[in-house]
Amino acid sequence: MNPLLKQVQDSGVIGAGGAGFPTYVKLDCQVDLILANGAECEPLLYKDQVLMQRWARDLFGGMLLAMKEVGASRGVIGIKKKNADTIAILEASLPETIELCLMEDVYPAGDEVELVYEATGKRIPSGGLPKDIGVMVNNIESFINVYRASKGIVTTETMITVHGEVSKPYTAWLPVGMSYQEAIDLAGGITCQDYVIVEGGPMMGSVTEDLSLPITKISSGLLVLPKNNRVARIKLRSEQDLLRIGKAACDQCRLCSSMCPRGLLGYPIQPHLAMRSLQVSGVNNLPDALAAQACSGCNLCTMWSCPEGLDPSRVCGITKRTLRDNNQLQTPAQLQAKTIDVHPLREYRGVPTKRLVRRLELTDYICTKAEFMEFDALFSAALSQNSNFMKQVSIPLSQHIGKPALAMVSVGDEVKKGQMLGQAAPDGLSVAVHSSVNGTVVSVGNSIVIERI
Repeated sequence: MNPLLKQVQDSGVIGAGGAGFPTYVKLDCQVDLILANGAECEPLLYKDQVLMQRWARDLFGGMLLAMKEVGASRGVIGIKKKNADTIAILEASLPETIELCLMEDVYPAGDEVELVYEATGKRIPSGGLPKDIGVMVNNIESFINVYRASKGIVTTETMITVHGEVSKPYTAWLPVGMSYQEAIDLAGGITCQDYVIVEGGPMMGSVTEDLSLPITKISSGLLVLPKNNRVARIKLRSEQDLLRIGKAACDQCRLCSSMCPRGLLGYPIQPHLAMRSLQVSGVNNLPDALAAQACSGCNLCTMWSCPEGLDPSRVCGITKRTLRDNNQLQTPAQLQAKTIDVHPLREYRGVPTKRLVRRLELTDYICTKAEFMEFDALFSAALSQNSNFMKQVSIPLSQHIGKPALAMVSVGDEVKKGQMLGQAAPDGLSVAVHSSVNGTVVSVGNSIVIERI
């Protein structure tokens, strides 16, 4: 492994805000174009705008390092046209080899496949990867962390937006391992009675009521929403209920397929057929079920398209899981053989973010921007109210796709912020994890718990 890839692995750099794919693996390729995803199309999240406005130099530095590593001659940053203030900051110091791809304010502009097509006019092969067409994609925070890794700075924090039913929404660098409760306390606490926490954005995020969960390197947003909000109502449905209702109520209107972003790009995904498969038992439903495999999980069909309030997106996810469990998934070649031309009306079927926000019942929140706050100021204010605030952090050894890091510390050890707690597993996909605080190790298991000094 060459020096930069080793630095990136040992610094614990992964895809921040996505599935947590180790960045050193993405950098181990040869492509023509490096693409930074700054589209940020999930309503209420503001972290990418903060990162590009305040850490443009680090972003450019990480992109240039990545370009040199993979042999790319060009770098592109995908950003929505509406973000004029961010665009002005980027253009003021944009390197010659990096350009901006200005995108419309539609959802899901930040989907990797959508972004690649907008930036290059090329489609990633169905079932394939961006590198198959000479492109490497990463998010804004990951490129910043690559630059920092090259300077010996390890990943101990992540940029997060806390929004929704809180007193003071904010965006800040938060230490890995602090609890959801503590992150929300920094926002002045929850302002409603019955609520859920959306981890990530309202479209693709998951829901939880467990405030003890820790912030990880893939955390991007914590949205507090009332349980009677449309987003919460849909996401709280049980799998049994959504399948039962979908089987009984879907009238095959095809709106989910007509508006599907991946379908409009010509990929072989038809959510209405996945819904139809619920009504057919046994192997007879296989032809319809296979129409779910190319689903990206963007959730537009559920949150926007379906007039019956059904959940085609989760049905597609469940169907894909069943296909995988039964070894029935199609090969990339089979999927690619079913790919057709881009739909001639694609550009007219983009869903405007403002209208989507209204459909999601988030209008009351969108008016308040989650401005950037320095963590030290937030922490000091919280500590003045509660001397035991963030007394401990719990840092998972697995925050990424692949094998967990291997613990290097024992109970009773004193550790410093930035110290490696777990090294990358030597025999597989893995990255290191580090302490986000100074303290004493009090527990070692799947997570390392540190009592802050």
